[in-house]
Amino acid sequence: MSSLNVDSSLLPEEQFLCSICLNVFTDPVTTPCGHTFCKACISGHWDNSEILCHCPKCQKRFYVRPEVSTNSVIEEISVHIKRRRLNVPECLAAPGEVACDVCSTRKLKALKSCLVCLTSYCETHLEHHQRVVNLKRHKLIDPAENLEDRMCKKHDRLLELFCRSDQTCVCQFCTETDHKSHDTVPIEDMGAHQKGELAAAKAEVEKMVQVRQKKVDEIKHSVELSRKSTNKDIEDSENLFTNLSRSVEERRTNLKQRCKQQQRKGLKGSSMTWSRKSLSYRGEALSWSSSHTLRTTSTSYRPVSLSVVDVSDFSEISVYSDLCVGTVRRAVSNLVEIFKRELKTLTDMGKLMLNYKKFIYF
Repeated sequence: MSSLNVDSSLLPEEQFLCSICLNVFTDPVTTPCGHTFCKACISGHWDNSEILCHCPKCQKRFYVRPEVSTNSVIEEISVHIKRRRLNVPECLAAPGEVACDVCSTRKLKALKSCLVCLTSYCETHLEHHQRVVNLKRHKLIDPAENLEDRMCKKHDRLLELFCRSDQTCVCQFCTETDHKSHDTVPIEDMGAHQKGELAAAKAEVEKMVQVRQKKVDEIKHSVELSRKSTNKDIEDSENLFTNLSRSVEERRTNLKQRCKQQQRKGLKGSSMTWSRKSLSYRGEALSWSSSHTLRTTSTSYRPVSLSVVDVSDFSEISVYSDLCVGTVRRAVSNLVEIFKRELKTLTDMGKLMLNYKKFIYF
């Protein structure tokens, strides 16, 4: 192929011009007399000829329409010349793309497909359909594979209409037989309508996606706020219970000290201990006096005075054993009030969180 490219660049273009259209060959074919023409040009010339088929160049007559042969060498050189003129780089058909049906060796990417010829053409081979009058009437579409599927199996005609009644593609003959009086429209119009519906559906889906994305972002933001709030609640709860524990411990220590103070004050205010010791001393003195009195004579007898003995009445004196009952009760009441107050704070926080529950949904 590379040697062919060099040779084609050295040959003059005049040797590759069709004598009928005066352009570089397109689909060149050779007649039995050895002259080369564009396939469409020689076919059109013979179709419009009123006399016997003859060669436009040498005027040789043929009593029957002769068979022509494809000249693949001239065709390939002609393609390179056209590309050199247009300075268009070769664009080979990639896997999955529609290839030109006319290219013999290097299959180029098709530019259009003809629904009349049922053939796909690259830019170079499409030239005749853009220049020859009869070929300009052919219907060209974007490159498509399996063009035979565009033909009606029953009438072997192009499926160019869409039957809305039966939701199927039909040809012109179908509308006069099986689909007579049915609601039919051109395929292009139906295609445009379906494209419009698809575009509207796509826009609606994109709108729904945006709404869902916005809601997802809101939920993510709410989750992040909830996480921060939860961490703060945990920290506050830890501080709360730490303070409660410290308060309980302080009140326990204070209560213990106050109970001991109450006990000391109760014992200090009572004179029973001192009175008991005083009576004990008096008893011992009386015992000593009695023993000495028995040994003396009647002349030395002296009466013993009991006036110094403290005989106060202690029957009304009593000592309370439960000195700290009130102190304990007050301390416990204070703790209960503290717990109730803190518990109310936690309850209010819980109610506040429940108020936002109805706004969270998926």
